[in-house]
Parts: sequence; structure tokens; C-alpha cells
Amino acid sequence: METVLVTGAGGYIGSVLVPMLLRQGYRVKAIDRFFFGADTLAEHPKLERIREDARRLTLAHFENVDAVIDLVAISNDPSGEYFAEETYEINYLSRVNTAKLAKLAGAARYILPSSCSLYGFQEQGVIVDERSPTNPLTTYARANELAEKGVLELADWDYTVVILRQATVYGYSPRMRFDLAVNSMTIGAWENGVVPLNRDGRQWRPFVHVQDTATAMCLMLKADSDNVNGEIFNVGSQANNYQLGRLAAEVAAACPGEVKIEWVGDADFRSYRVNCDKLARVLNWAPSRTVTDGVREIYDALFTGRIARSVQTSTLMWYQELSKWHRIIKDIELHGGILRL
Repeated sequence: METVLVTGAGGYIGSVLVPMLLRQGYRVKAIDRFFFGADTLAEHPKLERIREDARRLTLAHFENVDAVIDLVAISNDPSGEYFAEETYEINYLSRVNTAKLAKLAGAARYILPSSCSLYGFQEQGVIVDERSPTNPLTTYARANELAEKGVLELADWDYTVVILRQATVYGYSPRMRFDLAVNSMTIGAWENGVVPLNRDGRQWRPFVHVQDTATAMCLMLKADSDNVNGEIFNVGSQANNYQLGRLAAEVAAACPGEVKIEWVGDADFRSYRVNCDKLARVLNWAPSRTVTDGVREIYDALFTGRIARSVQTSTLMWYQELSKWHRIIKDIELHGGILRL
């Protein structure tokens, strides 16, 4: 019975990945601050939930751990810019430290879920692969790039290190996010029949369903080290490279009723198309879900009341809300309490 330590385990991807690992028979150490609540992970006899900050992990956390999936991150560009220093600490420094501690404790494998956002902007017609130069445009992307370089240096014959550059993720999760492109478009259609589209819709972006990227991580736990050690893999597919205008049209078509598309905000200059053939070739991995599947499952979850838009479904808004109340409580608290001391 192998034990997998997952950081960021209560997050958007983690709350899908952890149950998947448990179903496959792994023991899981789930480490998270649980900013979005611990109820995103159901109790399970093989699950140990540990409330801790990834920046404060010690060697003891990695006792009897066979592999690490280091999901923890300030997880989008707006949050990365607002909390720039924290993003470097968590997305870069803490993950390199986690990789070092895991190696020192005797773990055999370390998997870093990174991001295709490292490709930033590419000229029209260019399709990047894992050998292409990166072009990170944001704090989030630059911190991921630094983390990749830092952990790859630790790979050796006894310690397998793998990078998974994920396409933009979408789909239903117990820790739901409506600040991701497909999910944001879907909630817009649900609430008022309008799919919001960042100007001007010609930008290219790769996409992957949250269940599919979690499956890729599980496969990487079992992959032959000779095939994956020290390697970088893009996680997505040719079919899921979209210009955002076409993506918006597909989301609108998947939603019931009359739905229109409206431009919002300023132009988004990030644009990149990604080749993911390497992952398919090495692990025989292919996505099992489409954007239409993702839209319909989110619509179903909204209809049945399993999810709803709230401040907690927007990563930056929730971090800002928590920071506001932390300041208020610190200002009012005395002798360790408010009214009850």
C-alpha cells in the first residue's frame, strides 16, 4: 500500500484527485490550509487530513511517504499579481523545499503540476511543445517556471521528478471555481443567459477537464521511471486547443435555452497553442471529456443545488475577504477573544 502526500489537497484539483487516489487504493496524506473548508474532502479510512501551510512543512510530514503530488499554489493570475510575494513563496520556494524534504525522507517520486501559462504569448501559427522556449508573462507563470527548474535539479536514479504542464482546467469540482474560463462562461449563461468573452476572442488557449488532469497525475505515479524521470509533459490535447471566440460559441451551444455572447473587460494578450503528443505517446493518455461535457455537468450541479456562485468560488475575492476579516479580528481581539475571553 503506497502513501501519497498531496499538497493543496482541498483545492479545485485536489478535491477531485484525492478521492481518485483513494479509489485506486492509495493511502493519502492531504495537506492544505483549507481556506475553502475541509468538507471538500470526505472522511475515509485511508485519508489523513493535515491542516498546515506548505511553507511550514518539516521532515516529519514526509515520514513513510512514497510519492508527492505538489498541487499547492496561489492558483490564478489575478491572485498572483495581488499576492505577488506570497505567490513566489508558495508556488516556487515552498514547492522546491517540499521536493527536497521528500527526497531526504526517502520518497521515490515527486510530481509537480505546473501550467501551460509558461508559454505566455506565441505568434499566430506557432504550436509549442515541451522543448519550446517559455515566455511567462505573469507572476503566477514566472513562479511556476522557477519551481520547475528548482525541482528538476533534484532528479537522480533514486528520485523521480516529473513536471506536468496543465492546460487551463475546467469542469465540476467539490471546491468549485467560477474564475476559470469555461466555468466562468457557464455560470454566466446559467445566471443571465450571457456568456462573457474577454476581448477580442482570437486568443488561443489549451483546455483540460479536471478529471482528466487528475487521471494524468495518477498515471504518472505508476509510470516507468526510465520514461518520465526529469521530463516535462504538457497535459491537454490538440482537440482542446481553442480560440476563445470558438470556445464561447461551444459553451453557449451546450447550454439550454437562448444564450448570447458578450465581450467583457480588456483584451487578454496571453495566446498560445500547445502540442500534447508526448504525454499521449509515453503514457497512452488521452482526455475522456470535452468542453461540452464540462458545461453540462456544471449546469447539472447548478440545477440540483450542489454548487452555487459565492465569494468562495472566486479565488482572489475569497483571499481578499479572508484578509479583510483577519485585519478586523486582529484589531478587535483582546486576551484571545472577542466577547468570550
